[in-house]
Amino acid sequence: MSDAKSMPPIPLSDRWCWGSRQAISFLMEQGVDNPDILTLGAGLVDSESLPVEEVGQLIADICRDPVEGRAALQYGSTPGSPRLRTALLQHLAVLEGCSSAELGISAEQLLLTTGSQQLLSLVCEVLFNPGDIAFVAAPTYFVFLGTLAGVGARTIPIRSDEQGMVIDDLDRELARLAEAGELHRVKLIYLVSDFENPSGICLSAERRQQALVVARKWSCQQRILILEDAAYRELRYSGAAIPSIWGLDRDREYVILAQTFSKSFSPGLRVGYGVVPAGLAGPLADRKGNEDFGSAHFNQHLLARALESGVYTRHVAKVRRAYTIKRDALLAAADRYFSNIPGVSWVRPDGGLYVWMSLPREIPTSFESPLFKHATRAEQVMYVPGDLCYSGPLAERPRHQMRLSFGVLEPRLIDEAMKRLAKAVRRFA
Repeated sequence: MSDAKSMPPIPLSDRWCWGSRQAISFLMEQGVDNPDILTLGAGLVDSESLPVEEVGQLIADICRDPVEGRAALQYGSTPGSPRLRTALLQHLAVLEGCSSAELGISAEQLLLTTGSQQLLSLVCEVLFNPGDIAFVAAPTYFVFLGTLAGVGARTIPIRSDEQGMVIDDLDRELARLAEAGELHRVKLIYLVSDFENPSGICLSAERRQQALVVARKWSCQQRILILEDAAYRELRYSGAAIPSIWGLDRDREYVILAQTFSKSFSPGLRVGYGVVPAGLAGPLADRKGNEDFGSAHFNQHLLARALESGVYTRHVAKVRRAYTIKRDALLAAADRYFSNIPGVSWVRPDGGLYVWMSLPREIPTSFESPLFKHATRAEQVMYVPGDLCYSGPLAERPRHQMRLSFGVLEPRLIDEAMKRLAKAVRRFA
C-alpha cells in the first residue's frame, strides 16, 4: 500500500478553485458549532412559522390516492412537474396583477429548480465563459458573487443608494466597456429587485424601467440579460408593491425572473423556479439534465396542491404577520441600543429578512476584525460582515457595515442580541 506522504495530489479543476472557500460555509459552520451564540447572521427562516401541520395534511392527501402517490414518488421531468408549472402560471399572474393569458408565456418557459440558487447557478453555467462580465449592485447577495466566481466571471460593482442600483452609473460603465472593445463580454445584469439581500432596499419603479432600457440599448452585438432575483418578493410588510422588471419587459426576451418557495413556505422543500426567455429554456434544461435530470418530484406535487388548495396563500399571510413583528422588534432594538452611538445608521426595510447597518468607517466588521472576534467570543452574538457583499479587490471594499437578520430569533432574543451587539460596538467606538 502506498505511503500517504507519497500519494500524488488529486487534480482539482480551475472551477473548483475559483468557487472554493465561500463565506456561506464558514457562517453555517459557526452557527452549528456554536449553538449558544445568538445569530443575527444566518439567513434562515422562522422555525415557528414553518407549515408542519399543513405539509402533513398535504402529504396525507397525496398518498391517500394511490395513483397520485405513485406518480409523485416516481421520477419527474427535467423542467419540472407540468401540474406545478401550470399552477405557477396562475400564481405569477396574481403577483403581476393580470390574467394568466396576459402573462404572454407558456409553461415551457418555466423551469423548476432545487431552490432559486440552482437557477442562479444554471444561468451562470449556460451564459458565462471565463472572463465574461456581470454587473452587480454594491452591495449585493454574496452567495451569488461566489457563484459568478465559480465560472470565472468578472464582476463589476455598480454603486447603490436608497433607490437601489444607480442605473446612470451602469449606463456609463457600459459605454466605457464599449469604447474599450469589451462590450461583447457583457452577459448579465444582476438585480435583487425587492428587499435586496443584504441592504433591504427595493429597486425603485423608475430604475426598474431604466435598467430594462439600458439592457436593450447596449444589446448591440448580443443580448444583455437582466437576472431579476425576486426571492423576497412575497415578504412585504409595509408600503405598496412595485411592478417587477420582468413584468415591464413586454416582449419577455430580456429578463430572467428567479423566485423561490424557500422564504415564503419552506426551505426544506427546496423548490424554486425561473421564468426565462424562450431561447434560454432549452439550454438551461439541457444543463440541468446533466446535474439532476429533475428536481425533487414529490415536493413539486406537494407545492402544486398547496397552491391549488389555498394553503400556500393562507400560509404566506401568516408568515408576513410573524416577520412584521420580528422586523419591528429589530428596528426598535436598533433605536434603543444604537441611537446614542455616533456614526451608526441603518436601513428601515419594508420587507425581506435583513437590516443593513453602517458603523463609523474606522470600525471594521470583517471576520478578522477585533469587533467580529469580540462579538462572537465575548458577547456571543453573530452578524454577517458587510465586506462579503461587495465584489472587487478587498482593499477597495467598504469594511464598516454588517447585515443583520431577524429571521431566526424570536423578538425577545432579537432584543437581547442587539443589546449584546451594541455593547461590542461601543467597545471600539
